[in-house]
Amino acid sequence: MIRIILTDIEGTTSSISFVHEVLFPYAAEHMAEFVREGHQSTPEISAQLDAVAEVSGTDRSDIDALIEVLLKWIQEDRKETSLKALQGMLWQQGYQEGAFHGHVYADAADYLQRWHDRGLRLFVYSSGSVKAQKLIFGFSDAGDLTPFFSGYFDTRVGGKKQPEAYRTILGELGVEAETVLFLSDVEAELEAAESVGMKTVWLVREGKKPDSSRPVAADFAEVDALLRAR
Repeated sequence: MIRIILTDIEGTTSSISFVHEVLFPYAAEHMAEFVREGHQSTPEISAQLDAVAEVSGTDRSDIDALIEVLLKWIQEDRKETSLKALQGMLWQQGYQEGAFHGHVYADAADYLQRWHDRGLRLFVYSSGSVKAQKLIFGFSDAGDLTPFFSGYFDTRVGGKKQPEAYRTILGELGVEAETVLFLSDVEAELEAAESVGMKTVWLVREGKKPDSSRPVAADFAEVDALLRAR
């Protein structure tokens, strides 16, 4: 029996276009100013810049070079934890100033509440930082959805296409794999979760559903129908 739902964000609860057309451009536009203002006065920013310098091999004292690395990573959609952390800090600024609201599909918002009310425990696993995850749901266009979630996981547990990440999540949850349902729009992520025994549903919100041996759903209403049929 499924007791836990672990969900991706981009392409699953929320549109890919929101991330690429709203969040990424905002980070690219404000990253330079944000880093220059906070690299000495804000320990949290400084710590992430240490990581950027180490990963990229850039001189830590060369702020302009570090900014250039970050902007390049944004353009490449690199899954670097340090970049995701800095983006999360920046997006918090944008959400709080009302520059945008987090996009969550109406069906996702609806069923997140329904599942929570039915006693299912809900968790997020996304390549975006935990801070960014809390922001997109906390400042969503459907209101504050964070009370429905029991916890969040990001790339600090490992890459989303790596089985070891899902083993780590299971260890932290302290549950049997077959009680966890993972939702994602990326087949390789589903394969990694399945390799450790998790159940999965492939979210395909646009276009023709693929011919697949795993369950496929167009929205969370269809996921719920699959849950009830188990």
